[in-house]
Amino acid sequence: MKTRTSLLGAGLAVATALTLAACGMGDTSAGNAAGGKAVTVGVTVYDMSSFVTQGKQGMEAYAKANNINMLWNSANLDVATQANQMDQFINQHVGAILVNPVQAGSLQPQIAAAKAAGIPVIDVNSSLKNNQLAGSVQPDDVAAGVQEATMMADALGGKGNVVILEGPKGSSGQLDRGAGIDKVLAAHPGMKVLAKDTANWKRDEAVNKMKNWISAFGPQIDGVIAENDDMGLGALQALKEAGRTGVKIVGIDGIEDGLKAVKSGEFIGTSLQHGTVEMTAGLAVAAKLAKGEKVQATPKYIMPAITTKNVDAALANVVTGQAAFLAQLPALVDANLQSGDIAFENLPGQRKQ
Repeated sequence: MKTRTSLLGAGLAVATALTLAACGMGDTSAGNAAGGKAVTVGVTVYDMSSFVTQGKQGMEAYAKANNINMLWNSANLDVATQANQMDQFINQHVGAILVNPVQAGSLQPQIAAAKAAGIPVIDVNSSLKNNQLAGSVQPDDVAAGVQEATMMADALGGKGNVVILEGPKGSSGQLDRGAGIDKVLAAHPGMKVLAKDTANWKRDEAVNKMKNWISAFGPQIDGVIAENDDMGLGALQALKEAGRTGVKIVGIDGIEDGLKAVKSGEFIGTSLQHGTVEMTAGLAVAAKLAKGEKVQATPKYIMPAITTKNVDAALANVVTGQAAFLAQLPALVDANLQSGDIAFENLPGQRKQ
């Protein structure tokens, strides 16, 4: 894999920013003079979900501290759009490309073209099933699925009827979290799945899906297993509008509203996939590979379980103390990459892996 020199990285940072300004493509976030030689990283994400929006804040803080020119684009859940965004990054000869993919099996030609051009491609948050990637920063989604389904099994005493809200069909999150959920349900024959379908990580889609299930199954529904918090929150809204109480809900991600739902008791729990931390780790790996620096290129993000016991500390990092957390995030991310535990943020009960 080729690496960029400091002169080329700096020149490309300027040239790419000017090109994007001219064509209106995406947001740009330029780093300051700190952090060694400059590098440009093209970023394409599947959509601007709450999780990704949270992650962008951390990435911008890291970029500013480390002289990274970050070029930002959202694919709006469209594979063709994401492929086009990657093509443009390759044509602009960016230092590295960071992808939060729409679908796990997509972008094969673009990855091959980037490799041929000496541009490292790294996936983050959702995986691309491709052996030509230069790095991969991923959550253990199977473990997260096991964790949330276990919370539900415990809350229901191993018996009851559940519905499952899935991520976009074919995405690695949907596949892997689903595999973890299925593993737990197989061990609890007293739990029955009434229905499962995608709501594409979206709160509004989950509202409509849940309304349909309430009409179909009514009081039979004992629990909602949502593969992310946004969909769990959509289910919660639909249940409230229907006047239903007592239905257990569990999610994944630990976004602000999800954490607040845990604190209020409206969620039985969630798994903290702190977008600010995980997405920033992806940017850090991409930038270090572009600069030719030594880095663990395939770290795993192990999500801590969030319950009423530690939700206040999680809320402090994600919401109430966010400014202070962002200020120390660049140093935290680099320290975590050194230790290998990229999810560590010193929450109660959290120990370095």
